Amino acid sequence: MNSVNFIQRLRDAIGDDSVFTTPDDIAPWLTDWRGLYRGHAQAVVRPRTTEAVSRVLALCQDARVPVVPRGGNTGLCGGATPDGASNNLVLSLDRMNAIRGIDTIANTLVAEAGCILGDLQRAAAEVNRLLPLSLAAEDSCQLGGNLATNAGGVNVVRYGMARELVLGLEAVLPGGEIWHGLRTLRKDNTGYDLKQLLIGSEGTLGVITAAALRLYAPTPVRQVVIAAVASPRQALALYELLFAECGPRMQAFEFFTGECVDLVAANVEGVRSPFAGRHPAYVLVELADTADEAGLNALLERVIEQAIERDLCADAVVSSSLAQIEAMWKLREEISEAQRADGLHLKHDVSLPIEAIPDFMVSAEARIRRVCPDVRPFIFGHFGDGNLHYNLSRPAGAPNDFMAQHGEPLTAEVLDEVAQYGGSISAEHGIGQLKRDYFAKYKAPLELRLMREIKQVFDPAGIMNPGKLL
Repeated sequence: MNSVNFIQRLRDAIGDDSVFTTPDDIAPWLTDWRGLYRGHAQAVVRPRTTEAVSRVLALCQDARVPVVPRGGNTGLCGGATPDGASNNLVLSLDRMNAIRGIDTIANTLVAEAGCILGDLQRAAAEVNRLLPLSLAAEDSCQLGGNLATNAGGVNVVRYGMARELVLGLEAVLPGGEIWHGLRTLRKDNTGYDLKQLLIGSEGTLGVITAAALRLYAPTPVRQVVIAAVASPRQALALYELLFAECGPRMQAFEFFTGECVDLVAANVEGVRSPFAGRHPAYVLVELADTADEAGLNALLERVIEQAIERDLCADAVVSSSLAQIEAMWKLREEISEAQRADGLHLKHDVSLPIEAIPDFMVSAEARIRRVCPDVRPFIFGHFGDGNLHYNLSRPAGAPNDFMAQHGEPLTAEVLDEVAQYGGSISAEHGIGQLKRDYFAKYKAPLELRLMREIKQVFDPAGIMNPGKLL
């Protein structure tokens, strides 16, 4: 089938207003958020219903047209960007953005994949419930992309990754079959958990069109503290104390180095350190509860006093208002934007056994210094769940193309060191195009073989998101 006939069949199947083929219409869909990748496509389709998605995939499989599912384009690994094949089809679910239902007895929310995460959070809040998945990109990322990459975010310590919030899925398989797995059951012990295969599969097995999510009781009482620490090891000792004393009230434990704070202060207007002096590193801790603000405040103050007495932190600032909570979080959340303003850099989203993080940071820095003595590490992440964003920026004064020349050797050193500690080369951003070769290197042969066999069962024609993951 030639491309003209294929496009006409698409138009006949889902309507002219859902199929875009002019270069100007297609161009915005061909690159990733960071501008690292640029691909090709013969068309972009934006269906409005699951049935329309089904018709699109059936036509694509029949014509052997590659399909690239795309969410809010906030990913960092090129997983939603087409490759160089001219016949790619970009499939966006941005028009499928309906909330199909919220149940405040079962505490569930059913929503379509094109919903913006922040909109879902606000919809839950309107009925006095909490959707705890929270990311820096939550006002632009889409639910389908969050699930396809098994997004993490800042609340993993308390609520887990995206997959732990999912009760059921609706999805379209490559041949056009619709899997009606949109169940809200808390218990369903009837064989293989198929939804978990689709979560984290990065669009290589099918297209998630809707999801049933867990909701929780709101936690309107919040308290945040930023503590100055001398080292990652001291930060972990502080984490151990807070976990023991505060239990499930602790929903975030973030770590960032003094270099990160310096970078934010230099590149983001209105953001400053809450401390008079500079410290080697900092942790941001958020506690949240359903009630009793005075009790939560007293608990945090008592634990911080204990931490200072035991030399687990050098100083600490406790929030006294919502505005101060937001300002403290901004210091952490603006690190990525500050790096972007600073210039091109290497992002390494890795996870490690939590107790190994201090040793890893020492040994990884020794390795990268042997390759490039003046490279600038900016290390931050979700310490409480073992996730580090081990990012590297070019030396001061180096040309903008420095990372293009030296990036691969530096990345190899970092990821080799992650493997030495039994960690993962991707904690929450997926594999995409960026880490595909490293994925093949570090994943066990048996795991790779089983994944390829699963891919063959779901997508025998190999049309789903080619060039990603496997």
